[in-house]
Amino acid sequence: MKSLPVFLLCFIMLSVSAFAQKKVMIMEIKNEIDPRMTRYVELALKHAEEIKADVVIIEMDTYGGVLTDAKDIVDKIMAFKIPVWVFINSDAASAGALISIACDSIYMSPAASIGAATVVDGSGGKAPDKYQSYMRSIMRATAEENKRDPRIAEGMVDESVVLDSIKKEGQIITFSTSEAIKYGYCEAKVESVEEILSRNKITGYTIDRYELSATDKVITFFLNPFISGLLILVIIAGIYFEMQAPGIGFAGAAALVALILYLVPYYLNGLAEHWEIIALFVGLGLIAVEVFILPGFGVAGVAGITLIIGSLVLIMINNDAFDFEFVHMNDILLALTAAIGGILGGTVLLFVGGAKLVNTRIYKRVALTDTQESSQGFTASFKEPMKGKQGIAHTILRPSGKVMINDKLHDAFTRGEYIERGEAIEVVDDETTSLKVKRISA
Repeated sequence: MKSLPVFLLCFIMLSVSAFAQKKVMIMEIKNEIDPRMTRYVELALKHAEEIKADVVIIEMDTYGGVLTDAKDIVDKIMAFKIPVWVFINSDAASAGALISIACDSIYMSPAASIGAATVVDGSGGKAPDKYQSYMRSIMRATAEENKRDPRIAEGMVDESVVLDSIKKEGQIITFSTSEAIKYGYCEAKVESVEEILSRNKITGYTIDRYELSATDKVITFFLNPFISGLLILVIIAGIYFEMQAPGIGFAGAAALVALILYLVPYYLNGLAEHWEIIALFVGLGLIAVEVFILPGFGVAGVAGITLIIGSLVLIMINNDAFDFEFVHMNDILLALTAAIGGILGGTVLLFVGGAKLVNTRIYKRVALTDTQESSQGFTASFKEPMKGKQGIAHTILRPSGKVMINDKLHDAFTRGEYIERGEAIEVVDDETTSLKVKRISA
């Protein structure tokens, strides 16, 4: 039997080597545990499945976050079929400790720590016992599932737990790297991901560091409260200008796009609940009723404004219905500032820049500003010329409503001014199906 040529042997060896090469996916948990992190983990694990990774390594450095989101992440990791290892290169506190315990293997850098999983409320104080009990049960069950001492997991939450030679009553367990190794909460002290792979005899491998896609980065960008405030400003201004000149399209389209950019990121990240979005649209509907159906500033207007501001704030924070136990006060203040700031900013923009905007070159390029003159064959629905005629406001015009001229009602609108019911008006334009009017100064 003749021996195979050398080049063919080399080709076969390289092919086998490439086929046997391990795929390692690395993801990071280095920020607060919240809905954004939950979605990041979900997308990362899905990516690991798509590339058929052999192992997933989490680089961990967090002081914790929202308990409900931590539980969601733990459930995803525990149900994941590919091995998940965690490399704690600094801190794994609170929710970070829980997530670490859910991993198949724990590795820590020399100066790292794990523990201190007591649940705190929005102000940073210790949460009520029911939350501590819930966290303790999750920690215990997770530790048991991964063959770690459940009493130690409980001791990271409950200061009343007493463990001989490990902790006294009144203390919360926080392990250093050497202590975690001693008590089975760390496989080894390492300096890098490469050292972890070397310890597990993985030599031929490729590393895939997971990063959010451009779309997801854009979504994250729009979750910034400052950007949310600007979007609210565009929504308010767009609705206003659409009401001023119905049918121009551009202002309404801008408001619609801003509304989508505001709602979608919060919805995808689990912050915007269905009922909060519904409340927002109900609020907008009540404002529309107040403007077009029930002139006057009454119950519908007040309820509409309240619902709009309330829903905008609730959409931006991680509340559970009306339970704000784990919502930080700073988050509430930021959301409130963004919502009210956007509304007030939009109002200021309308009064200060509204009149100038319609005369700008950009506005004239995107809005229909041509008039349909009668000399060109266009006619209005009025049997006689109305321009220059006087009457009274039959309803409040803000800016649309009805006027009474010669004992006949007509639809009318102003160019921005509010006219109270009963005030004298004069028609300045009758080229559309609605009369353009102005207040007659006394």
